[in-house]
Amino acid sequence: MIGIKNDKKMGREAILKSVKQNKPELLQLPDINEASFEEDINLLETFKNNLKVVGGFVKEIDKKSIDTEIKVLHSNKTNIVSTTKKSALGTITIDKNTEPHTLENIDLAILEAELGVSENGAVWVTASNSIVRVLPFITNDLVIILKKENICLHMLKAYDQIAERHRDFGVFVSGPSKTADIEQCLVVGAHGAMSLAVLLI
Repeated sequence: MIGIKNDKKMGREAILKSVKQNKPELLQLPDINEASFEEDINLLETFKNNLKVVGGFVKEIDKKSIDTEIKVLHSNKTNIVSTTKKSALGTITIDKNTEPHTLENIDLAILEAELGVSENGAVWVTASNSIVRVLPFITNDLVIILKKENICLHMLKAYDQIAERHRDFGVFVSGPSKTADIEQCLVVGAHGAMSLAVLLI
């Protein structure tokens, strides 16, 4: 075994100084020609297809039948958090001061999304949607309600829409949690929800 001897111990300040001295040169962002994107696609159908590809469930429904549809999808859930007035199924109330660790037994979370992205089936969820940041990830199953008219073409359009937002927490969610890091074996729910259903109204 070969050992590496280093008598000079680097403290925090020395490390930060070294990082600053060795930063790479800043590169300009590429100039992307948005005209090269296909603009005449069906945003809704493309969103639905791409969400299914990444393992999500999606369905167009009338806003009056939201709770009925959720009951069909998740009839056996009891510990439910709903952060939207569009659903009355919540059995547990949370606020911004809720301790995240108390949510470890949440069966189902019901949230609204600000927008959807057609090219990858992602939805944009903000702090005001989730109230507690960890909610979309700690819940066993996740239902997201999205207005169909809030689906945009691609991530460039999505970033344009959220550029002027209040700089708080936000996340793009695409499908249920999944990873195949180990031996290329797909594991669903490793670090997030086991299932994601998007209800389009």
